[in-house]
Amino acid sequence: MPAPHRRSFLGGVGALALAAGLPPALTACSAGPQSTNDTGDGGSGKDRTLTAVIGYGNDGSWDPTQTASAFCMAANNHVYEGLLDTDPITRVPYPALATEVPKDAHATTWRFTLRSGATFHDGKPVTADDVVFVFDRILDPKTQTLAKGFFASWLSGVRAVDSRTVELVLKFPFPDGLSRLTLAKIMPKHVFARPGAWDDAIKGLAVGSGPYRQTAHHPKSNTTFEAYAGYNGPRPPAFKRMNWLTIVDAAPRVAKISGSGAGAQIADNIPYANIARLEQGGLTVAGGAGMNNLFLMFNTRHKPFDDVRVRQALHYAIDTEKMVQVALRGHGKPASSFLNEGNPSYRRARTVYDYDPGRAKALLKAAGVSDLEVDILAVNVSWIVDCLPTIKSSWDAVGVRTTLAPQETTAVFTKMDQKQDYQVVAAASNPNQFGLDADLIMHYNYGPQNLWMGYTRWADDPVAKRLFADMDRATREPDPAKKKAIVQDYIDVVAEQAVLYPVVHNELMTAWDPRKLTGIRAQPYPGINLLQAKWA
Repeated sequence: MPAPHRRSFLGGVGALALAAGLPPALTACSAGPQSTNDTGDGGSGKDRTLTAVIGYGNDGSWDPTQTASAFCMAANNHVYEGLLDTDPITRVPYPALATEVPKDAHATTWRFTLRSGATFHDGKPVTADDVVFVFDRILDPKTQTLAKGFFASWLSGVRAVDSRTVELVLKFPFPDGLSRLTLAKIMPKHVFARPGAWDDAIKGLAVGSGPYRQTAHHPKSNTTFEAYAGYNGPRPPAFKRMNWLTIVDAAPRVAKISGSGAGAQIADNIPYANIARLEQGGLTVAGGAGMNNLFLMFNTRHKPFDDVRVRQALHYAIDTEKMVQVALRGHGKPASSFLNEGNPSYRRARTVYDYDPGRAKALLKAAGVSDLEVDILAVNVSWIVDCLPTIKSSWDAVGVRTTLAPQETTAVFTKMDQKQDYQVVAAASNPNQFGLDADLIMHYNYGPQNLWMGYTRWADDPVAKRLFADMDRATREPDPAKKKAIVQDYIDVVAEQAVLYPVVHNELMTAWDPRKLTGIRAQPYPGINLLQAKWA
């Protein structure tokens, strides 16, 4: 979301409390502005502070093994490194902490040598033990992490050969795993092996080896960074300081980047209604279409949502074309598969929820449901809020009395984590934050131990168990064409069941001042990437 999520959604909020012993530069909430109206010491020339506006909260989990928070993931990409990282647009892997990409992607052992002189932000060297520490956490069956779903199916283990060499041992050939290594950010064992340190990571402690180090973190306000002088990797920092503001509400976010008194140089999550005015003001506004979507998630233990006919009825009832034209200003498409149409594995699903209120009423009647009242638990992401009235009017029109109460993303998914009862969640998600391959995308949302399936209470359903078996079979299939066919077939099951399913896929817009910044590329998932940007 995510997007979602989500705690990435997955963690606590509040000020960061740090254990003693870390240098002041690594203590969050230690310095920097505490208001979205204060950008700190702006400096001048090339030493001035870059100010960015992110349309998502910075109070989700910052733990790289856990998070799907748009703000936190984007920030972590500047603070941490993987053995390999990927281009933010093409997602092609390149050497980050490792010195090269393995020549044989189909091998079942990948050996990596760590970059000579690589150090963490406290000055201590990056070692093979740090790499093993992170992967051991991800693969630990007793530790539930989001990253486990991206690695456990194909990665057997990681071992240190010497202080600068590690080997990854695969269960079977899995070339897609190379691009996934960016999701295993290497974290210092001497920091995060301390008691309570993973809780600190959730709350905002970030200590990596990347080009920028975190200097202050104020939940619900802003997070600041500065160039790490000890960085010797492939993406050197171009900005001496950065201040990332979190402004979820659309109007103040747009105001921060527009006009003669603009306080920021770049902002993501630009509302479609503001594009023309921003362009007239000299800004560049660009976007990308991808997996970003509004999804509905049903609690299958809360009747009548255990009945697939009810879930289908509520999807058929939504006037998705109206949603695209009115709420998204044409910058989107009704979902015709779990995957967006631009995904390499896309195929139109056997079940497509074209607007059909008559069919919706018939399905509700067949399920014996009448006088249904639904409270939608929705996130307050601005474009989601714009879409919610179409859902309400559509459901009201088929006799489903609907209540809307958007709230902060963290609040929504805290309720999910606490296993509170609910009926339907409407939220934003974009698995493209993690990658493009369909196997990764589907395992992010579906799987027997998956966080989302825990939210839906659906994992024990016989249909779900058959689905998970087909997903595992696709992961292990070495032939790309056969694998694609298996994926497309099981996505048809996901579409039919509509337990967690997209309503629309939309285009995400980023705006920046080309008179001040160059090297910006708008990405089709939330957040920004400034690793190849610089002052104009």
